[in-house]
Order: sequence, then C-alpha cells, then structure tokens
Amino acid sequence: MHIGLPKTATSYLQTIIWAHRDTLRERGVVVPGRERRDHLWASRTVREERKQERAPEPQRTAWDRVRRELAAAGGTGLVSHEFFAAASAAQARAMVAALAPAEVHLVVTAREPLGLFAASWQESLKNGATTALPDYGRTVSRRPSDIWNWRTLDLGLVLRRWTEAVPPERVHVLALDPTAPREDVWHRFAGIVGFDTGGIDLAASFPNSSMGVAQAETLRRINARLDGFGSAFDRGVYLRTYLADERLVPQGGERFWPEPDQVADCRERGRASVEYLRSAPFDVVGDLDDLLVPDELDERRVPASVTDAEVAAVAVDLVASMLDDVRSLRQRRGAGAGDDSPGRLARLRGLAGRAGERARARVSRDDRAG
Repeated sequence: MHIGLPKTATSYLQTIIWAHRDTLRERGVVVPGRERRDHLWASRTVREERKQERAPEPQRTAWDRVRRELAAAGGTGLVSHEFFAAASAAQARAMVAALAPAEVHLVVTAREPLGLFAASWQESLKNGATTALPDYGRTVSRRPSDIWNWRTLDLGLVLRRWTEAVPPERVHVLALDPTAPREDVWHRFAGIVGFDTGGIDLAASFPNSSMGVAQAETLRRINARLDGFGSAFDRGVYLRTYLADERLVPQGGERFWPEPDQVADCRERGRASVEYLRSAPFDVVGDLDDLLVPDELDERRVPASVTDAEVAAVAVDLVASMLDDVRSLRQRRGAGAGDDSPGRLARLRGLAGRAGERARARVSRDDRAG
C-alpha cells in the first residue's frame, strides 16, 4: 500500500505504474483495478466518505474490485493513492483486515514539511480552494475526508495512525532527496516494492508543476468567482489541467514561502517526525536529514505581498492565451471566421449577456459583504 504523502511525487509514480501495468504484472507485481481512478475511489470507501454512498456504481464498488483482484492474484499487489494517508486509525485497521490474509506493507513517500506545505496549498487551489496561505493549515482536522490539511501532511501524525494497523518494521518511509534527479524516487520506490526497473520507459512521466506566487494568488481569486464548478470533472479538467497546469504554470513566476510562524511550525513538525522515526524500527530509505526544514532559507516573498496590479498582469496574459484557445478550437471545429450567421451571433450575445448578469450579481454581493 503506497499511501502518500500528498505532494511527494505520487502523481509521477502513479503515472509510471499505470503506464507499465502489464510489464509490472509480468514481473510479479499486480496493480489491481480497471483504471487508475479505482485506487482513488477505493480510498474514499476506506475513509468512509459520505458522498461515496451516492456515487455511481463504478465508484462505489472500486474497493471490492481491488480486493477481489488482489485475492485472486499471486505475487505482490500494489495499491497507490495519497488520499489513504487521511484514514483514521480505525479505518486503517479495517482496511488491513479486509486484505487478510495478505501481509500488508506500507510505502510512505515523504519530504521536508516546508516545501510540502507550500505545494499542498497550491494543490488545494488547483482543486478550487479559496483559502489564503496565511489562513491555511492552522488546525489538524479530525475528519478523514480532509486532504489538504496537516492530517495528511504531517508525517508523524500519519505514521502514528497507520502503525495501529501495520507494525513499524513493515512501514517503509522513502525520504525524497531534493538534490537527486527526478527518476531517483522511481528506482528507490521499485526497490522497496521489489521489481526490476530495466526497460521501463519514463519519458511519458511528468512532475506536478508549481505556479509562481502571483499566478497562485490569481487562481485563488478566480476560484472565489466561479459558480457551478464544484464537480470533480470540472475541477480536474478545467481548473487543474486547463487553467492551472496548462495556462498559469507556463507563465513562470516567483517562488514563495508561507508566513514566518508557519515556517517555524513546519520546522518543528519536521523535527518531531524524524524523532518519531528514530524511536521505532521503521525501514527508512534515504537520509532522515532530508525530512528536516533547512536552518537557512533563501529569501522569498509571501503570497500576501502580491498586489492587485500583479494579479491584473497575470489575468491579462491569461485572457490573451484563452482567447487564442477559443479561436483555435473554433477553427478546428470548422466554424470559420466568415460564419456570422444571425443564429450564431444571437447565441453568442445571449451567452455574453448571461455572463454579464452573473458578474454584476457577484459584484453586488461583494459590495454588500464589504
């Protein structure tokens, strides 16, 4: 069971795993499920998310499919999703019991908490969040449905819950080396699971890239203006992939830190996690010092310093690139520039009018709130 942590090369690893699923099976490693999302959906069942009860049948039954395939297969089974990290101790025990008589091992990929904290805030924005960084991560949630929270980001907290189900000697903590080439984590991960990486092409894999500070703040403000983008499809396709990864990330931008007291909190959580790892017979792959926030940090801005003018500049570039996308899409669909039929123009005017009404209504609400 690879349970995360979130923002520790999990998407990178999962992309390789699913792209080479057949090769892994030939090498004795079974990746169960019909599709990659089965592991996400299985985590929702394990963590007893309420919305899972109302989800479509393929989502509700994913955990059963995963367990049946693992039970029928020989060799090693591999399940990977970072949202398992949010499970309670009771949920972890129930999951391990449901996999009996298999001997369950945990793989926990980990990194120093400060970079993890900043990356997780950006990830929350890509999923539609509107929380400003100074307000982010101020508590530890008690709910297994809360992902972008210290509940899943604090290595020590996650290990304490999961070691009630899996003993430390079967918990493998892979400490990410910030100086190593990207593929290093893949080879060390494979060493833990126990398969040969020879001949596996990593060309299609990709990192989950970060936005600059002004770009992240722009996305946060956009999220606050969106109506009707609450579905997982909308967040995944339009917010994360199109708006964030394809349009805002390529703009570049300055890197950033959270507020000074949040930096201090990250530093203390790193120390506590390393002390806990040293207190029990965990299998640590890598250097524990890589899980500590460095004593000296380079100078960076905080998101609260982003000005309205900077947001406007990012937004102007964003609109320009989106307009180019609309034109290209229209051309691909065969609607040439000369197609100015009254019906098409009327539809476009209607869409523009409704968009204007929604914008005016939002401004009115903002004025009343102010």
